[in-house]
Amino acid sequence: MPVIAPMPAARPTRVPGQRDGADGAVTAGTTVDQLTETYRAHYRSLLGLAALLLDDTASCEDVVQEAFIRVHSARKRVRDPEKTLAYLRQTVVNLSRSALRRRILGLKLLPKPMPDMASAEEGAYDQLERDSLIKAMKNLQRRQREVLVLRYFADMTEAQVAETLGISLGSVKAYGSRGIAALRIAMGASA
Repeated sequence: MPVIAPMPAARPTRVPGQRDGADGAVTAGTTVDQLTETYRAHYRSLLGLAALLLDDTASCEDVVQEAFIRVHSARKRVRDPEKTLAYLRQTVVNLSRSALRRRILGLKLLPKPMPDMASAEEGAYDQLERDSLIKAMKNLQRRQREVLVLRYFADMTEAQVAETLGISLGSVKAYGSRGIAALRIAMGASA
């Protein structure tokens, strides 16, 4: 996983209200130099900690950088400089949890697709199949086509088809089975 190189050594920064000639240390809390040294020494281990909690490198790097920024802003409250690393670890864990919460919330708020809606691909495949079926139906004998249309598309029983077409029930069955066999051959050849 790519890692950002440690920052170059920072020059002591002047704290507002500090007299000239005094060193760059803050009287209470962690100094900027101590935080820089902590960054150099523990950046990779903190990145590894974030990687255990998050799944992508960019998020891990963002979390660790944000943790250093937050601890830097609150460095006066860290009374014991030895606890800086502990504060950083806890901040990384908390920021990782927040990132995961935001992701989960984002997933919950995504609009759900309608269950009855077909995707564009499914619609295209359905249209292709429908077109091939219509083409195959046009190649059937007239009686086979009539029997299949009335039986399967108009949802009539065999007796109703026989009555509608004025043919016997046996003829309906024969035309139907021959028509389906012809469609299977035609549709199998086109697929």
